[in-house]
Amino acid sequence: MRLRRTKLYLPGNNPNMLLRGHLFGSDGVILDLEDAVALSEKDTARILIQQVLKRGEFGECEVTVRINGMDTDLWRQDIEAVVPFGVHGVRVPKVENPGDMQLLDEALSEIEDKAGIAQGSTLIFCLLETALGIHRAYDIASSTKRIAGICPGGEDLTADLHTSRSDSGVELVGPRRMVVLAAHAAGVCALDTVFSRITDEEGLREETEFVKQLGFEGKSVIHPNQIPIIHSVFTPTEKEIDKAKRIVAAAKDAAKRGLGAVQVDGKMVDRPVVKRAEFTLQRAGITQEEVQ
Repeated sequence: MRLRRTKLYLPGNNPNMLLRGHLFGSDGVILDLEDAVALSEKDTARILIQQVLKRGEFGECEVTVRINGMDTDLWRQDIEAVVPFGVHGVRVPKVENPGDMQLLDEALSEIEDKAGIAQGSTLIFCLLETALGIHRAYDIASSTKRIAGICPGGEDLTADLHTSRSDSGVELVGPRRMVVLAAHAAGVCALDTVFSRITDEEGLREETEFVKQLGFEGKSVIHPNQIPIIHSVFTPTEKEIDKAKRIVAAAKDAAKRGLGAVQVDGKMVDRPVVKRAEFTLQRAGITQEEVQ
């Protein structure tokens, strides 16, 4: 299981950030060709990202590129520029139409074939930044096997909802719930939007704890200082890991003996509890084989 607790945005026209961004410790980086890059600098940004991808010095980071929207004439140039160099995936802004994702899937397959890359290797992450995109979340998330995650928008979405971002984030509670339900129903990651107040550490922690409880698996990040806080929320504690190990071990033992019931710490636990324990261990990077 690949951890996606944090995905750090890096401007595609900033060589220093592109080269150093993975050193901040995020689980993934997003090399941005969309909002962070002016129209006059798109070509230069593509070349810069190509050169950085050629170096291949990203460690364990999952490397994605935010391409320009499919309502523009730029997205094909974007994927043709980055996919041949082994990027893990593309992040697509303002997704509203499942058919667009099928079109993108076909285009990615053509590029992979020409580049000698295994077909299907390039994942798709969808940004749902409009009311229509949120409404169609499940259809989008299940439109192609390449979809690895969906993410609600922030500023663009609230504008489309004729409201604005508040400190409490109440205006995004409904869309976030819809995205979580759609993601888990489709079997893809639910990834949350950015927290824009970069000096508000308490607010970031509160929001991260909230979206984790909703069922999100990570957040997009716009500043390196946000990474440790988000990781601390999404990473299981030693107490949680110990309990999960005992639950999984007890379930294994019961299965070997042909027993359906599992008892841990004097309490009976059922399959959903075991599944949560298994997920906790996955988050901690502990395999089933390591649990005795």
